Amino acid sequence: MKPGRIEIMDTTLRDGEQTSGVSFTAPEKLTLARLLLEELRVDRIEVASARVSEGEFESVRQIALWAKEAGVLPKVEVLSFVDGGASLEWIHRAGARTQNLLTKGSLNHLTYQLRKTPEAHFKEVAAVLKRAQELEIRSNVYLEDCSNGMRASKEYVFEFLDFLRTQPLDRILLPDTLGILTPDETGRFIREIVQRYPEIHFDFHGHNDYDLSVANVLQALQGGVHGLHLTVNGMGERAGNAPLASVVAVINDFLPELEIGVCESALYKVSKLVSAFTGIGIPSNKPVVGDNVFTQTAGIHADGDNKKNLYFNNLLPERFGRKRKYALGKTSGKANIQKNLQELGLTLSASELKQVTDRIIQLGDRKERVTREDLPYIISDVLGTEGQLQQVFIKSYVLTHAKGLQPTTTVSIEIEGKSYEENAMGDGQFDAFMNALRKVYSGLQKPLPDLTDYAVRIPPGSSSDALCETVITWKNGKGEFTTRGLDSDQTVSAIKATEKMLNRYW
Repeated sequence: MKPGRIEIMDTTLRDGEQTSGVSFTAPEKLTLARLLLEELRVDRIEVASARVSEGEFESVRQIALWAKEAGVLPKVEVLSFVDGGASLEWIHRAGARTQNLLTKGSLNHLTYQLRKTPEAHFKEVAAVLKRAQELEIRSNVYLEDCSNGMRASKEYVFEFLDFLRTQPLDRILLPDTLGILTPDETGRFIREIVQRYPEIHFDFHGHNDYDLSVANVLQALQGGVHGLHLTVNGMGERAGNAPLASVVAVINDFLPELEIGVCESALYKVSKLVSAFTGIGIPSNKPVVGDNVFTQTAGIHADGDNKKNLYFNNLLPERFGRKRKYALGKTSGKANIQKNLQELGLTLSASELKQVTDRIIQLGDRKERVTREDLPYIISDVLGTEGQLQQVFIKSYVLTHAKGLQPTTTVSIEIEGKSYEENAMGDGQFDAFMNALRKVYSGLQKPLPDLTDYAVRIPPGSSSDALCETVITWKNGKGEFTTRGLDSDQTVSAIKATEKMLNRYW
């Protein structure tokens, strides 16, 4: 590996699978393994723990078979244990050829979990490494809990490393098993180890219990570590592991002297696929891969983007196969709306833009979410009534619907300044509303058009929970005409469409 080149090992398929409730099937593991190595182009993948189950064995067998044919078998690694060679036999039968041997990196773990002396542990480790050579399996060695080891039993850690430097292995893997390190400690420990053993390749494996994993990775790199263990979406036990996407962005933007082979544009695709396979959603504000991280909400930001990209940073969405969005809501303002109109190829006058902005702010005040796909419907609803003299106002209504009882509606309506109120039943809430309305108009000796068609839809492609559009076709002696209503509630949108009909027909 050339100087400045950092190896990236993805351990989603092994350590990430320790996320509570997560278990990949063999086909899912094979799909992700291929994606991680071929498209994302990580250097290595840790795919399983030895001797876990028959299903795990089948997963490793399938991955190893594909990797051998593709010429990438050395990049496929399996966690193994100091168990007299049983893990090695399992790995060998599955077809893999690299073990990551789990050993004790702190005197505390060695004394109280294994109840062994350092000498006894080293002897068993040496036997496993020797057997791996006989089976032509390459070896890397984990020093479990070495972060606590460096804090409380540094002499033991160095004694162990002095022993390991004499053994047939490729890498030593330094995990912050419990996620307890601070960035300062991480940098100091890694620097001390790397300087003491300059001939050894060291990886850092960070956990995120204090939300410091990315900062710790940064310090490990500055301390001279040669490789990193990361997971897609930061999956892993407890609070998870250092997240792949964030670390890749940090290295590329803040450590230009270092080189990695990961393809940034594939990060989002892999992230979404892992989320789909695991059923664990990606937080909308998760850096790089979250739904909202490239969405400007405040109108002042959109205005600044129009004026020499004042609110851009180096995390351009195009790097990750994504696009910048401009949210629509009560804080979006005209600049955000104009950005979305440009995407849709629409142009509004200043007065029209103000009307549409006011409507979106109203929806935002009701905590309703508006998407770009909703925008043409809002424009149609707002501008469709422009210039129309409103003489009929539906002032209020009560809609009731209870099991076993016929729906009823009480409606209060104002016509040319006079108020009318009626109550009626119907086959549904809107039918009851129309029956109450007919009573009002009957008393005024004014017929209503017939309702000939009623359609409800949401904007195609919208993920919004804010809007649905009701389109009603009416028929009178002069022919048919349609009116539209827009609201988050289907019945209310129908009532709004009806109010437009009343004003058009009056």
